[in-house]
Amino acid sequence: MKYFLQRLAFYAFTAWAAITINFFIPRMIPGDPVKSLMARFQGEMNSDAIQSLYVLFGIDKNASLWSQYVDYWRQLFHGDLGLSFSAFPSPVSEVIAQALPWTVALVGITTVVSFFLGTGLGVVAGWRRGSWVDGLLPATTFLSSIPYFWLGLLAIYLLAGPDSFFPASGGYDPGLVPAWDQYFIPSAIRHSLLPALTILISSVSGWILSMRNMMVTVSAEDYITVAHAKGLRERRVALSYAARNALLPNVSGFALALGFIVGGTLLVEIVFSYPGLGFLLFRAVGAKDYPLMQGIFLVITISVLLANLLADVAYLLLDPRTRKEG
Repeated sequence: MKYFLQRLAFYAFTAWAAITINFFIPRMIPGDPVKSLMARFQGEMNSDAIQSLYVLFGIDKNASLWSQYVDYWRQLFHGDLGLSFSAFPSPVSEVIAQALPWTVALVGITTVVSFFLGTGLGVVAGWRRGSWVDGLLPATTFLSSIPYFWLGLLAIYLLAGPDSFFPASGGYDPGLVPAWDQYFIPSAIRHSLLPALTILISSVSGWILSMRNMMVTVSAEDYITVAHAKGLRERRVALSYAARNALLPNVSGFALALGFIVGGTLLVEIVFSYPGLGFLLFRAVGAKDYPLMQGIFLVITISVLLANLLADVAYLLLDPRTRKEG
């Protein structure tokens, strides 16, 4: 319990630091976002209206930095992330809520599938060295070294086209309205196949390599030799002794991967113009939409921290030594 409380305090402090940095970054970036917004709409406004915009976006120059900081925290506690410049006057939370399900569905499913598939194959490859699974290592090493977006470009070149089943971009066919019906869902699934395949091929290779190497290391430990000497079944030794201990380093990696699900695989979403959070961040940077960038960074940061907290809980359950230390 002591260990868990210490980790909880650490993550609470880290969350405070991340939110504070997130508050200061837009205020340190050169330029005036309100003037940029006015220039885009090409409208004339009086001084009172301009001052109202500064107050609305939380960058009132007449207010002290401390009062702005306190107001920022007050807005966060009320779930208010501000207003988007590029989608004005839509709230940032609303814009993020529209893109978040796309990323969670695409990257979330592929991350979980690649972890369990790669970990399972890694266990077999590490325990049965010299088998056909172990012979796949050169290919997995090659695939894991290729960036996601290169695989995406290659997939578009080889598999997408005018007469192809696989669309080259977008999240669904033009003209459709997002809804849970027989028209939209098949279209959304078809548009997600190439991005999902790209992420799956690249990420599953990394899980196979890491798990295989840990299994090889654990197989040489004394407790594995003792388990064999006791006459335990091969499957029990492999799963209950070797794989359980070899899995521990992968847990933290999986937690980080879960955290970055929210951020999405940015370059993959850009390559496929997939309407997820990563592509939304790319457009926000291009439009200098500081509130939207701020909101996306905050969501990603909190997601990573929560995922790491879950990893620590998993360590408590999987490693008895951690419980003894607590």
